[in-house]
Amino acid sequence: MIRDITLGQYYPAKSVIHRLDPRVKLVATMLYIVSLFVAKGIVGYVVATIFLAAMIRLSTVPFRFMTKGLKAIMMLLMVTVVFNLFLIDGDVVLWRFGFLRITDSGLKTAIFMAIRLVYLIIGSSLMTLTTTPNDLTDGLEKLLAPLKVLHVPVHEIAMMMSIALRFIPILLEETDKIMKAQIARGADFESGGLIKKAKAMVPLLVPLFISAFRRANDLAMAMEARCYHGGEGRTKMKPLHYSSQDRVAYAVIWGYLAVMIVCGRLLYSWLPIPF
Repeated sequence: MIRDITLGQYYPAKSVIHRLDPRVKLVATMLYIVSLFVAKGIVGYVVATIFLAAMIRLSTVPFRFMTKGLKAIMMLLMVTVVFNLFLIDGDVVLWRFGFLRITDSGLKTAIFMAIRLVYLIIGSSLMTLTTTPNDLTDGLEKLLAPLKVLHVPVHEIAMMMSIALRFIPILLEETDKIMKAQIARGADFESGGLIKKAKAMVPLLVPLFISAFRRANDLAMAMEARCYHGGEGRTKMKPLHYSSQDRVAYAVIWGYLAVMIVCGRLLYSWLPIPF
């Protein structure tokens, strides 16, 4: 399970998506998430599927590697599906057992909610897998730059995000090492029920937190030794600049959102499609 978490990882490749400005990828990811909530009916989700498949193809990131992150949210996905399946009322009852029942509205909502959650995770993973943490934080800082007028600490927020993204793979590697060391000493993390598995994780969490605090303290001392005082007066070695392909990407993502609004809202109200 630990090895299946892809958040914060970068997959190096020479693709069109990798070469895009990080600001474009941040805006595109946000608009794609918005489009998933705009989608209403099977037509909208077909368009979202085609668009996501095309972006994955352009990124050259293996689809199997991208879907590894879904294993970490499988429990959340199952809970979401079950709650929507059994707790939403509808006009037609499809199945009933005691107080449990599945309606047409519950089934439709559960299916679309599962698809939406899966596409949201894959779309977000596509951004992190094709963008280095440094580029991601530089793009976020540039996008949030207008908030400096309101005295929002934009540079500090971007720095915290950069440190958090860098710590994720380090902590995952540390967790894997601690688990292997404790398994070699007879620890069991797999057998038993949910409560037993939770108790077995306590000896894992204690050394992990100690290691995380030690690394955070070392990082703070290193930043102080280098006289780090925030973003005031700092410059960039590689400043961000938009290129022609970035402008084309903006046009594509805004055009996609427009198509999703038309397909997800207007066509859904016009066409007699049950889903």
